[in-house]
Amino acid sequence: MLKKKSSMIIVMCYNNITRLREDDVQLSAIVKQYDKRIDVTYAYESTSYWDKDKKQSRSKRKLIGIIDPKTGEITSTTKKKRRSTEPSKPLTETPWLYAKRTFYGATYLLDCIGKSTGVTDDLKVCFPDIYKQILSIAYYLILEDKNPLCRFPKWSSLHIHPCAHSISSQQSSDLFSEISESQRMHFSKLQGKRRLENEYWAYDTTSISSYSRELRQVRYGKNKDGDPLPQINLAVLYGEGSCLPFYYKKLAGNISDVSTVKQLLKDMEFLGYKKIKMVMDRGFYSERNINNLYTEHLKFLIGVKLSLKFVSGEVDKVRNAVRSWQNFLPDTEAYGMTVPIQWNYKRKRPYKQDEIREERRMYMHIYFDSIRALEDEQRFTRLIYQLNGELMSGKREKEHKSLYAKYFDIKTTPIRGQKATIKEDVVSDAKRNFGYFALIGNDTMNAGQALTIYRNKDLVEKAFDNIKDRLDMRRMNVSSDLSLDGKLFVEFIALIFISYLHKAMLNAHLYTKFTMHELLDELEIIERFDREGYAPQLGEMTEKQSDIFKVLNFSPPNPSLC
Repeated sequence: MLKKKSSMIIVMCYNNITRLREDDVQLSAIVKQYDKRIDVTYAYESTSYWDKDKKQSRSKRKLIGIIDPKTGEITSTTKKKRRSTEPSKPLTETPWLYAKRTFYGATYLLDCIGKSTGVTDDLKVCFPDIYKQILSIAYYLILEDKNPLCRFPKWSSLHIHPCAHSISSQQSSDLFSEISESQRMHFSKLQGKRRLENEYWAYDTTSISSYSRELRQVRYGKNKDGDPLPQINLAVLYGEGSCLPFYYKKLAGNISDVSTVKQLLKDMEFLGYKKIKMVMDRGFYSERNINNLYTEHLKFLIGVKLSLKFVSGEVDKVRNAVRSWQNFLPDTEAYGMTVPIQWNYKRKRPYKQDEIREERRMYMHIYFDSIRALEDEQRFTRLIYQLNGELMSGKREKEHKSLYAKYFDIKTTPIRGQKATIKEDVVSDAKRNFGYFALIGNDTMNAGQALTIYRNKDLVEKAFDNIKDRLDMRRMNVSSDLSLDGKLFVEFIALIFISYLHKAMLNAHLYTKFTMHELLDELEIIERFDREGYAPQLGEMTEKQSDIFKVLNFSPPNPSLC
């Protein structure tokens, strides 16, 4: 049978019939297909069979070769592998045995920060055997935020890092247990000496929740995140000018802020720190703490509540004068003035069992912020509106019981029922202080300088956010006190790197282009190629990546690392 179809000629020749079963016949045939475009005739083996499911005949083809136009013979198109008679070369004769590409840019940046802050050198002094492992885990916590440590081996295989080998979960737990209290204190002492002596040190605490019942210092207390869980408290000391942390302390969860200052002063004495200047928020204010600061001859700046009698008295004296245009502070968008006052200092002498009383010099910085006043009034108005609604509807809240009594006269009569009347005098008195706030200190400075220093204290709050969010310490995923102490220390090391990078990005105005996460991701994709017998080589680096290193005041990695 001859069939012509466009540019191809198909010839079918049935050459074999095989009976499979009584009702099944399989036909094999050689099909010749000519392609006039390239003047070649192909030979296919076509097999026809009966498809029981579809109740029809089917066929399948297999190319077996090309037909020679002169001889008519079929030449196979399948190339057979030529078996070599020579023995294969051993693996050792290859140019190199080891070759690997790894990410390098972000860890190179962290190496630069470690050298600049002295963290790497100080860790090497305090932990000569394990400092590289500590750095590697700190790098992982920074670059792989919120990922558990069990994923460190995978990260290690893809990145250059100080210890250059993988660390399993069990090994990291063992590492945390090796970090002793004396080594941590030694590190804090070395880092403290690198900070400027004339800068203020910002001090604050935060709470970290825990599900563990095995940790001795986990207690129920005032949880600053609102978690209904037991907790520990973490105190951190920051250099207000350098923006770097250099000391931390783990506290029991039921320890209040105000009771931590005395022990902090003892720790500072133990570490050999002198000429200390402390800045703290009003949660640390107490008469006892101020007296202790005077006793230790320390400079301080601390926030105070306007409800304190000696504070409200001074504010009333200058309430109108402080809002004069001459007292406007353009850098802070507030009004401020400083007034000298006297502090009634008391100190008990344990060896004589008597009490010394004398006056000490102090300064009160009084401020008025119009934007803050508006926000305070709006917040207060919403509160009064909510309280009135609860009283009118009869749906009172237990936690608002004292507020009902403070701002409303509530009377009940047999005819009219319950009636709530606002206490206008109390409300007016509360509004008098909207927008006003005050600081006290014993160092000579003006109101603008004091407010700038105090507001820079917010860097501690940002540090706590970094610890809990980026470094995944909102919950403590450890089961022993030794592991907790060690993990907190490694988290603290990571916090130093993040704090340095945060300040550097602020100074270089990089936050207008990147978040910290985006900047690290941008640098991380820089590769390094290692192969045995050759010097390491860097992959391509863009101008954008090179500029990031330059504006952070670091030299970009050299394209040739030899």
